[in-house]
Amino acid sequence: MRNWDLFFRVLKNSMNCRYFSEIKYMEFAQAINAKISNERIPISGTIELTYRCNLRCIHCYCNQDKNNEEIRSRELSKEETFKILDSIERRGCLFLLFTGGEPLLRDDFFEIYTYAKKKGFLITLFTNVTLVTPQIAGFLKGLPPFKVEVTLYGMSKSIYEKATGVLGSFELCMAGIKNLINNNIPLSLKAMVTNLNQDEVIKMGEFAKGLKVDFRFDPLLHPRIDGSKAPCQYRITPKEAIEFELMNDSRLAGWKKFLERAGDSEKLDSLYYCGAGRDSFSIDPFGKMSVCSSCLSPSYDLRQNSFAEIWDNFFPLILNDSYNKNFKCRDCEIESFCANCPGYSMLENSHPETVVDYLCEIAHLRKEVFDNIYKDIP
Repeated sequence: MRNWDLFFRVLKNSMNCRYFSEIKYMEFAQAINAKISNERIPISGTIELTYRCNLRCIHCYCNQDKNNEEIRSRELSKEETFKILDSIERRGCLFLLFTGGEPLLRDDFFEIYTYAKKKGFLITLFTNVTLVTPQIAGFLKGLPPFKVEVTLYGMSKSIYEKATGVLGSFELCMAGIKNLINNNIPLSLKAMVTNLNQDEVIKMGEFAKGLKVDFRFDPLLHPRIDGSKAPCQYRITPKEAIEFELMNDSRLAGWKKFLERAGDSEKLDSLYYCGAGRDSFSIDPFGKMSVCSSCLSPSYDLRQNSFAEIWDNFFPLILNDSYNKNFKCRDCEIESFCANCPGYSMLENSHPETVVDYLCEIAHLRKEVFDNIYKDIP
């Protein structure tokens, strides 16, 4: 099934006449998910184009030096990436994320992006935006992405550049955002909350509001994919993480909605109980494909196997894995309040079924808060 075959199936069901009608994105996405819930279609994919980055963020989970030639030499070529895009389009992928590292560091980024755009993918681009010149913003205006998401590391030059380790990066970020806004590129802002920038998160939200773009934050820093725990020293405390949730109505509402659904859902025996490997996949810069960008093992080499072989033959083996019934988290009475998952456990403890103490403490505090605020959640 090609990606737009599914689109037209959904659109047909949403129309009241023989002409195209407008459909809101959330309505469209929900209709798509309803259609594929039992079909195991890889509707959503992530491609990490590079781990190299022009910034040196102290909390990043994957960044490598922008001039790292060893990393560059191992990255998928443009032609290899085109072949992968052909394969995932044939299998029904529609929502495609390009991320990194910093994707714009690749000399062939615009060729890859253009090829993907012409394939019909709804492309989201994650970028630190410091490389977005007026010319690059103009290019994106001609081939608009579904969305560009930009991470803010602070709202002052001192905090931003303490996080990025690069002098002048704050001005480049502000200029890049301005270039996107001036070209009407769909934009949202986000932040990882750290013990460096936590006093500036409210200002980030106000900045986004002034631009009339969405803003979200995440306080849950995790280790690097190479096993280093260095980013964890920049975590805010569990108590502070809950305080951030309390001051954000949409985040609270999101948790409430999730908990209400979780109370009605049946627990699965599968180790992976999200969409990983069922409707989504992740591909790293070297062509290794996994069910999730946080779960790097097991992974399968797209240079040795086709996308179809991995999706049809190898991923089902992962999804058939049952969780260890002695793993105490799965029988925990407040499991639904916890953000732990096999991916986070892998990054934290190199095993998919381990307790992450940081998340566990947050979950218990979250339960206390919800017991006081929402009496109707079991």
